[in-house]
Amino acid sequence: MQPTTLFYILIAIIIVSFIIDKILDTLNAKHFNDKIPEKIADVYDAAEYKKSQAYKKANEKFSNITSTFSIVLTLIFFFIEGFKYVDDFARSFVEHPILVALIFFGFIMLGSDILTTPFSYYQTFVIEEKFGFNKSTKKTFWFDKIKGWLMSILLGGGILSLIIWFYQFAGENFWIYAWILVAIFSLLMNMFYAKLIVPIFNKQKPLESGELKSAIENYAKKVGFTLNNIFVIDGSKRSTKANAYFSGFGLQKRITLFDTLINDLETAEIVAVLAHEVGHYKKKHVIFNLGSSILLTGLTLFILSLFINSSLLSEALGVSTPSFHIGLIAFGVLYSPISEVTGLFMNYMSRKFEYQADNYAKETFEANPLISSLKKLSKNSLSNLTPHPAYVFMHYSHPTLLERIKNLEK
Repeated sequence: MQPTTLFYILIAIIIVSFIIDKILDTLNAKHFNDKIPEKIADVYDAAEYKKSQAYKKANEKFSNITSTFSIVLTLIFFFIEGFKYVDDFARSFVEHPILVALIFFGFIMLGSDILTTPFSYYQTFVIEEKFGFNKSTKKTFWFDKIKGWLMSILLGGGILSLIIWFYQFAGENFWIYAWILVAIFSLLMNMFYAKLIVPIFNKQKPLESGELKSAIENYAKKVGFTLNNIFVIDGSKRSTKANAYFSGFGLQKRITLFDTLINDLETAEIVAVLAHEVGHYKKKHVIFNLGSSILLTGLTLFILSLFINSSLLSEALGVSTPSFHIGLIAFGVLYSPISEVTGLFMNYMSRKFEYQADNYAKETFEANPLISSLKKLSKNSLSNLTPHPAYVFMHYSHPTLLERIKNLEK
């Protein structure tokens, strides 16, 4: 295959992916004005439904602008051989492959972030602000940016450096060492993310003694779930939207409740949400997701090892000197269709797991508090209650509100 042929294959993949996304977005947008099904008609009153429609339309319009800007910028960068210029820039400072790669990706990521930050700022301080969601200050916004950059440099740069180092001494077998590294990192993040990473961005504190804590402890005791770590996170620092999540396993397992969740829901509703999260743990969903992620990473790295030595990848991007970092860019685009397929599978399994966790909550607690909590959370986040089935199939990791309520009422 000629480098020019591969170049146009890369361009075709990028354009086809964009077109598919736009078709799905258009199909979904056509359902924005649909009548809400009777079973969930009580989520919004007329004024609230009108507000939710306006929110959906504002986000859809903004998404079209940002995605169009992104693909135009990407295509221009490909056609002007931007990767070649950045690679030459990095090599003008250093010669060591690891340092060249770090400067290369650092420059690309910094440039990308500078170009997309105005969109992120507009999303937060105009759209989210307009619809009453944003609680973030400009200081918080910029500090989050700086912290994110530092995290990317330390963690992303460290992992990339080790992977390239593995490639230098192990050749095409580098993927085995890289897989072990990523597996260990994933395991540690799953166990200690809430302890090590979350405090950098948010304050957490143990749930105070009282009615809610007693209700949670009584439920945990009833289902034989050892739970010593229940924390409240200051989600209201950035948004009015509520959430709860489960992290870790063994002695490190913990439930984290957003303070907005505690403010929005009644005690029974919060316990029902927690019962759903416990269901994920009891049904081994956490282990399945972690294991699947590690296996898919291994598959990706193995396929990468088959192609990374080919100079064709670098030449397709206009770079005459073959290198790991340039090959990684080309491979990332080539692999994206496979990634879409594996993503569809993981979304399918995730939706299936949500039903199982809902059923667990229904069987060990009650269905009605969970139903009312789901309705409140949907209302408070102005959720789309009438998404297009194709959009749900491609993008949703959770069943729709209507599907979940139908399942809970069986």
